[in-house]
Amino acid sequence: MENVPATLWIAACAHRLQQQWHTVDPLELEDVARDLWRDERLREMLPEGAAVEWLRPITE
Repeated sequence: MENVPATLWIAACAHRLQQQWHTVDPLELEDVARDLWRDERLREMLPEGAAVEWLRPITE
């Protein structure tokens, strides 16, 4: 999303990932969210939606 600064997008995405993985170090989840930000298709989504999309193979 162009209107959301990268740092906020990454933080929101990491927060959503934390809801799925309570035991994973938040800094590691932030690294994952940063990787997701680098994917243009995911970056165009809302951060929560990008996390859900990325988690889809795991949660189905």
